[in-house]
Amino acid sequence: MSLLDPQLVLELALIGTCTGFLAGLLGIGGGMLMVPFVTFILTTKGYPAEYTVKMAVATSLATICFTSLSSVRAHHLRGAVLWPVVRVLAPGILVGSALGAQLAVALPGKLLGILFAIFVAFSATQMFLNRKPKPSRTLPGPAGTISMGVVIGSLSALVGAGGAFVSVPFMTWCNIRIHDAVGTSSALGFPIALAGTAGYIWAGQGLPQMPPGSFGFLYLPGLVIISMASMLMAPLGARTAHRMDIQPLKKVFAIVLYCLAAYFLFR
Repeated sequence: MSLLDPQLVLELALIGTCTGFLAGLLGIGGGMLMVPFVTFILTTKGYPAEYTVKMAVATSLATICFTSLSSVRAHHLRGAVLWPVVRVLAPGILVGSALGAQLAVALPGKLLGILFAIFVAFSATQMFLNRKPKPSRTLPGPAGTISMGVVIGSLSALVGAGGAFVSVPFMTWCNIRIHDAVGTSSALGFPIALAGTAGYIWAGQGLPQMPPGSFGFLYLPGLVIISMASMLMAPLGARTAHRMDIQPLKKVFAIVLYCLAAYFLFR
């Protein structure tokens, strides 16, 4: 299979277009779309089944490095990125992402998928029902916020997502408005993706029967094509997000989380 096969290029570009729009709209990296479809594409090309999911996760994380930069710029221009929150969460996220990538290589995929689906469905329900946080509730102290960063980073690296499925509900629970939570989450996607990608590259070194163009578990053709398409669409998603009312945006995000939970249950 040529790296420049037209059908392969078209498939990867379509994935990038959809995930880029979602990244800008909801502050997510689009892993719930990217991981299953990249896995399907690599499987149909005849690559070893034990590698395809991990390669899809690694490629999803790597594209978030680029998508998040495009998305966060659009949100920053609208004043929707809380940089003090990013600075406190980022150290824990870096540690958690690196650990999560290593855990993903070792843990049974079925058990991980079921536990993750339950957690995501719970978060979606809380947001869909619009549970109101206590008016006095704020972000925890530095130690608590850094610890939450470790959790966000670990879960994100395990599933190839940008972390918004945890960070947005967490921030809204702490009385941060949804638009600021989405914008801040887009900024957190970069450290999550960078550390997670490095972990997957390290874990996949020297394995036999890897597809051409792979670097560890990272699938370079997918990274290049998906990133280019997604960076073009992320600003459009961000502009759409800032034209929407808060409550519909919450429900859209909850529906995306339900889709992610269903994918992991029925994978």
